[in-house]
Amino acid sequence: MDKEDHKDEKKPRIRPIIEAADSLSLGLSMVVAVLIGVGLGWLLERLSGSHWAFWVGVVIGIAAAILNVYKAYSKQAEAFNELAKEPRYAIKKQLEDDEDDEDYGEKSY
Repeated sequence: MDKEDHKDEKKPRIRPIIEAADSLSLGLSMVVAVLIGVGLGWLLERLSGSHWAFWVGVVIGIAAAILNVYKAYSKQAEAFNELAKEPRYAIKKQLEDDEDDEDYGEKSY
């Protein structure tokens, strides 16, 4: 039985791995979005014969990368707000309560 208890202690925690992969996927999705935009621009340039069509694809790719960053930021901000609601992490409320206790008026020495 002692080996089973030891085996439970060595179980890997999957959550940090998922969070790290999520952060890595943001970087990869930015690169892929820009590359797809460049490829789309190159294809549009070949089909239409206009140089400006390439830059349209590049702009689309950059816009998609920015959209990916915005979505990831929104997701993290939502998670942060949920975490801030937990009582043990409510530091802002504790700081506000501490400020109310102090008197910044005239000091009499």
